[in-house]
Amino acid sequence: MLRLLKRTSVTFWIFLSMAVGLGLGFVVGREAATQINYLSKAFLTLIKCLIVPLVFSTLVVGIAGHSEDLGRVGWLGLKSLIYFEVATTVALVVGLVAVNLVGPGWGIDLSQVQADETLEKMVTTSRDITWHGEMFHIITDSFFKSAVENSVLQVVFCAIMFAVAMMRAKPEHRVPMLSFLSSLSMIMFSVTELVMNFAPVGIGAALCYTVAMAGGSVLVNLGLLIATLYGSLLVYCVLVFIPIMLVCRLPILKCLKAIGEPALIAFSTSSSEAALPLAMENMERFGVSRGIVAFVMPAGYSFNLDGTTLYLALASVFAAQAGGSVCPSPGRLS
Repeated sequence: MLRLLKRTSVTFWIFLSMAVGLGLGFVVGREAATQINYLSKAFLTLIKCLIVPLVFSTLVVGIAGHSEDLGRVGWLGLKSLIYFEVATTVALVVGLVAVNLVGPGWGIDLSQVQADETLEKMVTTSRDITWHGEMFHIITDSFFKSAVENSVLQVVFCAIMFAVAMMRAKPEHRVPMLSFLSSLSMIMFSVTELVMNFAPVGIGAALCYTVAMAGGSVLVNLGLLIATLYGSLLVYCVLVFIPIMLVCRLPILKCLKAIGEPALIAFSTSSSEAALPLAMENMERFGVSRGIVAFVMPAGYSFNLDGTTLYLALASVFAAQAGGSVCPSPGRLS
């Protein structure tokens, strides 16, 4: 029995915990669910404490440990940013087209809804988007402050600067630091494996809390909006990811298997941070070099949020449709 349990993958336990969490959510009360939810918070806290040392060490080793050519690093960064821009734009277009075709917000009655203090505070404290504001969102005045706040983009910036400086340093200075960070990277991946063993418990607790607090209606509420979102994500995957896999001659089934478990963790915990460490580890096992994984994935974590872009485009127009700011199509009027 013990050998059978050891051979069972974490994915199986995650699916099992999701089913158990959903069932408990319908049975236990809100007070009990609140107590259970601390297990989910513990899992997410464990993940967050891994992010900074894992990203910093792997990124520095990936850049400074595999090449002394700054031009090669710059070319990799340029190609990554071009891909991020194109993919994000396509996600934006898909979301806008889908929400305007389906119109999930049309017909919603908001006459009884009044703005509360929370909404007014969000409006008054929203950050103006300017080029210099975005620049200082990347550049930090303290690495340790960014590390404490888990500001991954700022940590990535510091790691790149540190790695470039290491590449310019003399070997007697570069090699000891590179050895230290390489050891730290390997140990952090080992710590990630330990934390992932707790993933089924955290995921089950999160679903239990969600269902218990919002009721079973949370699974069907705003069904058309949710269906439009997932339909749009499916279309996006077909239009973008499948052609890329075919052009790059990637084994599709093997690739889907590699990203399946991190995607499941991100979906069930509503946190992309929870998926990043395992995703980086799986990509190395898939065959991607550590240098590319260490550079592209943390950067993509901050720049290439395709799903978020698609969802925000869809949700923004949905809110405008519900508020009457967007007129329905002639077919809807008839």
